[in-house]
Amino acid sequence: MRIAILADIHANYQALQAVLCDIDQQNISEIISLGDNIGYGPQPDEVVGELMARNIFSVTGNHELSLHDEHYYKRLNFTTQDSTDLTRKLLSEEALAWSIALPTCTVLHGARFVHGSPPDSPTQYIHNPTDNKIKRLLASYPEQICFYGHSHNLEMFICDADNSVDKAPLNTNTYTFVDTSRYLVTAGSVGQPRDWLNRKAKYGIWHISENRLETRAVDYDVKTTVKLLENSGFHISNAIRLGG
Repeated sequence: MRIAILADIHANYQALQAVLCDIDQQNISEIISLGDNIGYGPQPDEVVGELMARNIFSVTGNHELSLHDEHYYKRLNFTTQDSTDLTRKLLSEEALAWSIALPTCTVLHGARFVHGSPPDSPTQYIHNPTDNKIKRLLASYPEQICFYGHSHNLEMFICDADNSVDKAPLNTNTYTFVDTSRYLVTAGSVGQPRDWLNRKAKYGIWHISENRLETRAVDYDVKTTVKLLENSGFHISNAIRLGG
């Protein structure tokens, strides 16, 4: 059984289409999104509509949270607030309702899925954590593996049987999970990659029967997304981040 893991699509419909085309060739049984399906990008309604049409399960991201949590919205910087305001206008009522109703986390196939950090935060970053921070996060949930997004990165934190912690950058190869270790894994961003590798759309495939992770990088039409951003009134920084 193979599970495709998407994260941080950020209303980049061109990237999502390219990733889904690649997924359709990989004998995938199920697709899971780790949230931030919207925000920063020019086509939130198209992205959410595609997720709904394909019955893709998603947890909530901080950008979904900003649509309905006024307290969190006020904590955002002005460019992100502007992005939320534009996104809300571009979403249909159905897509808005779907986005607001997403759960903060889920456990499927024996693994935990969350946007920000375990056990269930859509807003907390895992950014250059200390070994003790990783151990505290691992102690907050029982599953061997937690897949998370939010950082737009490609990396994995490993706690071995002797309680030592390692950090491993991911690339487009495969990694087999060891039964005696526990893992925090982020397999990159579909719509706004900020990893060390390149600016291609990233996603992961969890091969459950073999308990291994494959990370994939997919070319997409960056120029169209950038043009749509410019025409939709989003801040120029959103386009610059795409590298197009």
